[in-house]
Amino acid sequence: MQELTARLRSHIEVIARDRDPYFATQGHFYVQHYIREQFSRWGTVESHAFQVGQKTHYNWILNLPGQKKKPPILIGAHYDAVPNSPGADDNATGVAVLLEMAKAFSEKPARYPIRLVAFDLEEIFTQSDTFGNTQYAQSLNGEPLRLMIALEMLGYCNHERNSQRYPAGLERFYPDQGNFIALIGNIPTIPDLMRLSRSIRRAQVGCEWLPAGMRGKIIPDTRRSDHAAFWDRGYRALMVTDTANLRNPHYHRASDRIETLDFDFLTRVCQGLIYAIQSL
Repeated sequence: MQELTARLRSHIEVIARDRDPYFATQGHFYVQHYIREQFSRWGTVESHAFQVGQKTHYNWILNLPGQKKKPPILIGAHYDAVPNSPGADDNATGVAVLLEMAKAFSEKPARYPIRLVAFDLEEIFTQSDTFGNTQYAQSLNGEPLRLMIALEMLGYCNHERNSQRYPAGLERFYPDQGNFIALIGNIPTIPDLMRLSRSIRRAQVGCEWLPAGMRGKIIPDTRRSDHAAFWDRGYRALMVTDTANLRNPHYHRASDRIETLDFDFLTRVCQGLIYAIQSL
């Protein structure tokens, strides 16, 4: 566990920097290079280029074989950040876990092939069709997936009472301490939500899950990550999250720094997810 914690910290120390693709282009390019370099240790890295205005953006992809020839499990995390924030939790933690999944699933293949995707332009505040996740989901042209999993902020934990907030009404059903990881999926993922949550709890991490309808429209906050583009195209998809601004006061701020993270929590989340996905 200590070695995994050290690797996660090392990844985040590199990624947690200003990296908005328009206002911090040097940091953005540096993080892209780091992701490509880390992915290339475990296989052939593919790029998915898409155009927004005059600028070309890239999603970075690593395909890993599974024990069976079946549709892949796609696991994604966005690597961009909002302007003037190092984005340690949002979303350096998600990318760090994505990179550790590359190592884990190359050394011990899961039953299903694994496709890891680092998405650009999740944070851009324009039309959704410019998002890297939307561009990639469209490019699949209906290719079957076993499941899509979005890693969205995984490292902030607060054990104090009333540290967790919810969209109206949900507070009646879930804990008031922000010390769990949340799984949010569409209706077809309910069996997977149940299986994954059980496996994650075995890593001694609190885990709660929420079915959010078919496309999350009943609770708009549940659409705020890379999985929503896959919901909109009929895929089974879910988000793994520490619930962002419903818990983390540093969300989209300059204070979203590495020293605010709980690395024991993040490590156990990473361990639990790897075990859970290998068990599907």
